[in-house]
Amino acid sequence: MTDIKTNDGAVLLDATDLPAYCPNPAMPIWSSHPRVFLDMTAEGLAKCPYCGTVYRMKPGAVHKGH
Repeated sequence: MTDIKTNDGAVLLDATDLPAYCPNPAMPIWSSHPRVFLDMTAEGLAKCPYCGTVYRMKPGAVHKGH
């Protein structure tokens, strides 16, 4: 998973990073919480209900669902 943050603090994800989940592997172990999977399909944007981290799909990223 790529941990690239935008100016507003969102973590950018590519289609290869899906399914999206938090905490992501780049987060320090001390800030862990239970893993939650995030629905990125509707708007390409999701917010973790535990820590508030915002995840956003990279511009042009193509998600191919099943």
